[in-house]
Amino acid sequence: MKYALFILCLAGCLTLQSCGVLGIQGALYQGTTFPSLDLEVQSDANVKPSKTGEASCSSILGLIAVGDCGVQAAMKAGGISKIHSADIKYTNILGLYAKQTLIVTGE
Repeated sequence: MKYALFILCLAGCLTLQSCGVLGIQGALYQGTTFPSLDLEVQSDANVKPSKTGEASCSSILGLIAVGDCGVQAAMKAGGISKIHSADIKYTNILGLYAKQTLIVTGE
């Protein structure tokens, strides 16, 4: 009985561990990239994507989360003043380790 309860709890954790993430999700591993839908600043299709900047946040066991994955941090890292586009890359391994990276292109 305890074994069945453990399996049920484990299945529930694996199912819920990616809640709030857009698109495809993997219970064992996730390595996906999506366009950012909620930018803090407006993107401009007329801006050339000549530079790239990245900003990351990571989480361990869903208990500890650190990093700055904001738009301003990504712009500063790439030396970008005008944004062409922004994507978000998600990596998740068994819910034990997760990383979110904002990738900004622009000039």
